[in-house]
Parts: sequence; structure tokens; C-alpha cells
Amino acid sequence: MEDFAAKFVSQKINKTRWRPVPAAALQSPEVFATGSWDNEENRISIWSAGDFGGLGPNGEYQGEPQLLCDIRHSGDVMDMQFFDQERIVTASSTGSVTIFRHHHNNQTLSINQRWERAHYHVNSDNPSCGSASCTGVICNNPDIVTVGEDGRINVFRADHKEAVRTIDNADSSTLHAVTFLRTTEILTVNSIGQLKIWDFRQQGNEPSQILSLTGDRVPLHCVDRHPNQQHIIATGGQDGMLSIWDVRQGSMPVSLLNAHEAEMWEVHFHPSNPDHLFTCSEDGSLWHWDASTDVSEKPSFFHQGGRNMTLLSHGAINRTNVNQSVISAWLSNDPTKDRMEITNLLPNPTLSVNSLDVLGPCLVCGTDAEAIYVNRHLFA
Repeated sequence: MEDFAAKFVSQKINKTRWRPVPAAALQSPEVFATGSWDNEENRISIWSAGDFGGLGPNGEYQGEPQLLCDIRHSGDVMDMQFFDQERIVTASSTGSVTIFRHHHNNQTLSINQRWERAHYHVNSDNPSCGSASCTGVICNNPDIVTVGEDGRINVFRADHKEAVRTIDNADSSTLHAVTFLRTTEILTVNSIGQLKIWDFRQQGNEPSQILSLTGDRVPLHCVDRHPNQQHIIATGGQDGMLSIWDVRQGSMPVSLLNAHEAEMWEVHFHPSNPDHLFTCSEDGSLWHWDASTDVSEKPSFFHQGGRNMTLLSHGAINRTNVNQSVISAWLSNDPTKDRMEITNLLPNPTLSVNSLDVLGPCLVCGTDAEAIYVNRHLFA
């Protein structure tokens, strides 16, 4: 924990996101946003990551995140993404989708645009019946794609009052998360263990591909796409398992990795160093999966079709097994390369770690313990 700056914020944090840095810039991210949930009044907050320039007397990093500004949010913040340097899109438990603008000059937040009933349940007996939670949002300027517990997919554009496309009955179950595969394709995960690929070039309302966990239909809560190899997908579910998929082949995961003791809430490949993957869970853990080949003599726990249990770093994780070798670093067939190091980044138990984000050398996560943690030296 010595690499982390902890900040207690008096609200349960459900989402954390770094503000993107300009593509040409080499600096580390400095600003992040948080969204709260399950509080009397929920808020979107903008933070400065804090000055880690100096070391304290025991070698610990000095400085803690500083609140720059915040604003009330209607409902729980279910998901949140930066649209650009100034705008943040949020998904609400009320079914609304909101764009907030961060005014850098005077450090304020304002509502830029809102789609009130983006997600809602339709009841033939009561057409005006209740809202449905908007569970996921992903941005690829100019498009904003949202999914919800109503099984609906919306495509919005900033400055457009109405959705530019809606797939009303995309799924009969709850859609929990969404990501872009490429500019014209998205991938959704649902509450019965399915991944569905949607090609917006097609006019119909049917997915172009369906992949599925076999056996028990375990709800999938989170998804991320490998930043360089768009066919490689990572998902996490209610059983805490990490699944790696290759959407080019087959309809089942390439690998199932025994991971957390409870629901996995988020999974993220490192955007510029994707041999590193990060997951967080209801069980209070935050894991760093290092599959990079430059670390020699790592404990090998992948065996072709077999099972090997070994004690991994920090002594925190000792129950890792897999059904198939992990390849690419995530998809390679050579068992001699199948070496991975897993570190629990929060060795002290905490309440649910609901969200994480990684950018450059920096990681931020938010918890139900009303604390946020920032690590600015991930690869030190």
C-alpha cells in the first residue's frame, strides 16, 4: 500500500476515470473523475491526483488527491466515461444519460446535455411506467453508446437531442457493459453469460455474432478489449472468473481463470502496455495480472489442459487455475511462455473495489469504503 495515496471522501465511489492526456503528450495523467452511488446525494467529482514529488521520512509518497470541483448527480452513477478533455458522460440508475462539462478556468462543473429517459421499462398496461437503470456507456467521438437493464442499446451524439439509433429489444436480459471493437462495431455483455457483437453498418436489429459461457449462465459484469488486438476480449462475471475470448474463433472463451472470491466489477487492459491487465472485485481486492515476457522465471501456473496451483506474489493469491493455456501473451500456444505474475495491489482488506482505471504509470480505484486510492508508480 506504500505506493498508494488514499483519500477518504465520505461517499461510496462506484466509478473512477482518468482524464485522457493529449496523444502527443508524454506527461502522466494529472486529473481524474469519480462518480458516487448509494448515497443520499450522489456526486460527480473532479480531482487533482496530488503531488507525489517528495518522499516522506519512511519513503512513502507525499501528497493526496485534491478535490477541484463537484456537482450533484441524479441517481447512482452506474458508469462514466470522458468524452474529451472537457466533457464527461455518465450513466444513471434513473435511466438518464448526462454530459457534464468541466470548466478548467474556474474549476466548475455544469450540465452540458441530458437524455432523460434513455432507458426505461415498457409495460403495455402502463406506458409511462418506470425507468430502467442505464448500466454502461462507452464513447468514441462523436458517438456515445449506452446500454441498460431494459436490454436497449442507444447511440447518441453530443449536440443531438434524440438518439441517432436505438435497438429497442437488443437483449431480453440486462445488458451490463459495452465496449467498442472498432468504429462501427460494439460488443455487449449480459446477465446470462453472453457476449454479442453489433455491427452498426447493418440495418437490422440482430447481433452479428453471439459468444457464450458454457454451463451455468453466469452474469457478466464487465468487458474490455485489447487495445492493439481487437479480437482479444477480457470479461469478468458474478463468479469472479476472468475470461479471455478470441472473437475470431469459436463461441466460447479461450481461457477461464479462477480469480476473485466474489463479483468482478471491472477489467482493464493497460492501454499502452496490454500485457498488463487489472481487475477489481466485490471481495475488496485489486489485482494486477502481468503477462509480459520480459520478467524472467515467473511462477508458471498455466498448463495445457491441466491445473497447477502455486503461491504467487505478496502471498495474497494462492488459488489460480486455468482450463487452457493463455496465449498472445493472452493467446500463445507455447506453454514455456505461459508465465504470469499476479499481485494484489491492495493487501489490506477493504470493502468492495467497484472501479479502476489505468493510464500511463497511474492507477486510480474507488471503493464502498468511501475511499479512493491513487498509484502513480505502477511500474516502478
